Amino acid sequence: MFQKLSKYIGENIKLLVDRPDGTYCFRLHNDRVYYMSEKILKLATNIARDKLVSVGTCFGKFTKTLKFRLHITALDFLAPYAKYKVWVKPGSEQSFLYGNHVLKSGLGRITENTEQYQGVVVYSMADVPLGFGVAAKSTQECRRVDPMAIVVFHQADIGEFIRNEDALT
Repeated sequence: MFQKLSKYIGENIKLLVDRPDGTYCFRLHNDRVYYMSEKILKLATNIARDKLVSVGTCFGKFTKTLKFRLHITALDFLAPYAKYKVWVKPGSEQSFLYGNHVLKSGLGRITENTEQYQGVVVYSMADVPLGFGVAAKSTQECRRVDPMAIVVFHQADIGEFIRNEDALT
């Protein structure tokens, strides 16, 4: 799980745990990883584990093959600490929010020195975080690739709240 998080925020994982407003932690419950303050964790110990549905913010879940899949609910915590960012043009925002990859023609800006297959947070041109994905091309390759080439593979977006609201809980 920390390996997946480090793809997006690097060493800034420490900033998620040691925050100015208290100490936070990650806890595994029913194959899902939750992020919560230690105060909430102590309060949750009063509830039986089998009766506890969720506690804190769901960061993701482990699949049946034990691979960690990051949920869109983690976006608000990942966006401020993201090392690599991609901004999409207004015309491509809706396409991304419907679950499509980002094409070169929809790319507004990209962080310098982004490597291929690096985790990126996708923003609108107004700096609103829309989701996250994986860079299909490095920054240098993006400059000389044709306009219909995929530059960011879609992983999750804020449109998932509407499309998959049953699966996110």
